[in-house]
Amino acid sequence: MLELTLDLGPRTYPIKIAAGLLRSPELPAQIRGAQALVVTNQTIAPLYLDPVLKTLATAGIDADSLTLPDGEQHKTLATLKTIFDQLIARHHHRDTTLIALGGGVIGDLTGFAAACYQRGVRFIQLPTTLLAQVDSSVGGKTAVNHPHGKNLIGAFHQPAAVLIDPDTLATLPPREYAAGLAEVIKYGLIADADFFEWLEQNMPGLLTRHPPLIAHAIATSCHTKAQIVAADETEQNRRALLNLGHTFGHAIEAAQNYRHWLHGEAVAAGLVLAARLSTKLGHLSQTGDPIQRITHLLAQANLPTALPPEIPPTKILNHMHLDKKVQSGQLHLVLLKKIGQAFTTPNFDPQKLIETLQEPQPTKNLP
Repeated sequence: MLELTLDLGPRTYPIKIAAGLLRSPELPAQIRGAQALVVTNQTIAPLYLDPVLKTLATAGIDADSLTLPDGEQHKTLATLKTIFDQLIARHHHRDTTLIALGGGVIGDLTGFAAACYQRGVRFIQLPTTLLAQVDSSVGGKTAVNHPHGKNLIGAFHQPAAVLIDPDTLATLPPREYAAGLAEVIKYGLIADADFFEWLEQNMPGLLTRHPPLIAHAIATSCHTKAQIVAADETEQNRRALLNLGHTFGHAIEAAQNYRHWLHGEAVAAGLVLAARLSTKLGHLSQTGDPIQRITHLLAQANLPTALPPEIPPTKILNHMHLDKKVQSGQLHLVLLKKIGQAFTTPNFDPQKLIETLQEPQPTKNLP
């Protein structure tokens, strides 16, 4: 087992990575009371819900379950109410534990419900997608979407533990697996040039889901995120670096009503747009052709590298100005100085942003 720690003082928690964790005593060991609610979706429930419930029952934990529809379009206040309804109907008390069994949508919904129910209860992340394992399950960001923007309604609420079972990736469709690789690549870009180079060398093996390579990618990504979150839990400064590509990506998702591209696909295009804007603004040197390296690695991972051609740049720009990173009416962007070094700034030429969005670029076709 690989074990990391996210150090947040009294809210410090472990991030454990090992095959078979869903069926191990590690899960019930993280539950303090005698109640639990496992929240999952219609895709994951047939695969992993029964093993999790049996693991809990063996430990004497009275666990209920709730299966939600699958998809980003269901990450709403209406779905959140469904979780509250189940907790209340089944008489869950303040010592209950919510368990998020699924990808980023389930993690965000369950975490937000845990933050709100009886003013805050314990929850555990059991991420089953690569994107959730390397990113969204760690750090305590919980939220639902609004028609005008992604994750506009939410709270910071840290899990009690993140238990990552890479075995669940065996059932992940190729497109969703690739979407997770976008977040992995992001970590190399923002803080670890050596890791980015490792990804360039090992992407073919990662695409075949070679277990040692997957374990290294997950552990390295979680380590970087844990360090950043420990230094800036509520995103006052440094944690904003984790949003590289996300202001563009969230705008793409919102413009598509969360129904076409996956989150990681939108982030992938956003990473290229952030790099191109960084170059236009004179921050990212073209020495070594970083844009070509970034674009090639994302394309190699079967990810898009430009805006969807059917979406007008003006629509993307409008959604960007509704992003959570707008402060005092001013949009803050995460940009690159070089591969492995990102920074945030409100100071950029708006015309250069418009030019970047309007610049025609070939993109990989998605299924």
